[in-house]
Amino acid sequence: MNDPQYTGDERYMVPGLVRGLSLLEAFSGEQSSLSLADLSRVLGASRSSTFRIAYTLTELGYLVRDDATKRYRLGNRVLGLGFGYLSSLELAESARPHLEALRDRTDCSAHLAVLDGVEIVYVARYADKKSLTSRIQVGSRLPAHATTMGRAILSQLSPADVRARFEGAELKRFSAVTATSVDELIQQLTKDATRGCVISRSNFERGVASLAAPVFDAGGIVAGAINITTPESTLRGDELETSIKDAVMEASATISKWLGHRGERRSA
Repeated sequence: MNDPQYTGDERYMVPGLVRGLSLLEAFSGEQSSLSLADLSRVLGASRSSTFRIAYTLTELGYLVRDDATKRYRLGNRVLGLGFGYLSSLELAESARPHLEALRDRTDCSAHLAVLDGVEIVYVARYADKKSLTSRIQVGSRLPAHATTMGRAILSQLSPADVRARFEGAELKRFSAVTATSVDELIQQLTKDATRGCVISRSNFERGVASLAAPVFDAGGIVAGAINITTPESTLRGDELETSIKDAVMEASATISKWLGHRGERRSA
């Protein structure tokens, strides 16, 4: 089955999920705690139906129920989602001047992405001035196993983590060098980690060259990756493997330093 297009077709909506998110959104402004009756009114649902949703969210840690007052409040897991979002914003803002400088130095588009499951999500993009520029936008998702930034991030994870992430997932082939099994991917990632960067010439998108390097946070955990992309036809000689590589590696080290990284790395 092909992925559905996001055209507002309500057939693909999950009613229970919609109600659950609506319930969480009820805790805003001055409404820091709500009773079951309050939540029932917000959802326009019966108390029994509302209780099942609230019970599920409580068991998952998104809500906390006060046994004395029988009122609900947001749990720590919701805060974790917010902190994750804020962290990506902080990363993007910290990287901004360095990505702009990288774009200007290399005359290539510069990007920043983070890992989400088996995909990367673009959180910053600075396009070059060439006529042939990438159609990638902030928020775009691409398969981590086949892209330079995805592999740069995955190369800093343990093999066990990589296996757990890709368990049951299809590793789609995009070129002759794309890993189509987890074992093959781990072999690639081992070499990527040793090299410290990932280089691609038409490995994901025909005619497009890319080079990526990981960035690390203050705890030595990989926080994301940066890369440059450019039409292969615009490259001169081996500059991708030499001067452009040096520029990307320097930018990744600088961004990591701004995030508090001091050189020691450890697996996520």
